[in-house]
Amino acid sequence: MKSNGGFERVLSYFDEDGDGKISPSELRRGLGLMGGELLQKEAEVAVELLDSDGDGLLSLEDLVCLMEGGEEEEKVKGLRDAFQVYDVEGCGFITPKSLKRMLSSLGESKSIDECKVMINQFDLNGDGVISFEEFRIMMQ
Repeated sequence: MKSNGGFERVLSYFDEDGDGKISPSELRRGLGLMGGELLQKEAEVAVELLDSDGDGLLSLEDLVCLMEGGEEEEKVKGLRDAFQVYDVEGCGFITPKSLKRMLSSLGESKSIDECKVMINQFDLNGDGVISFEEFRIMMQ
């Protein structure tokens, strides 16, 4: 049987209250400490998608599934679904305008310039938008 030591370390890094599970706020805080940024609503959706027993928290098993993943096709489908949520214009890219609209619907008010800065962090080819491939790399 394979050891889950690495995953246990990841779990304990995020598990602020020591209950052996990761809540959406713990996920958000942990990613923030690593330089990532996740809105509370996004953290809740991520936990909901990965939560295998419906308790609203990520267990060690959920974390192992996330890190090792089920089928690659399922991961890509999940990423594609998430990407489409942000591609509100349906153009195949996340634009500053579509990012602003999506963030507004989540209660986050950002200017177009702020959205451009956010996109530039992951815009690998410098075209000012996030393609699905760039989104996929960003989410790994």
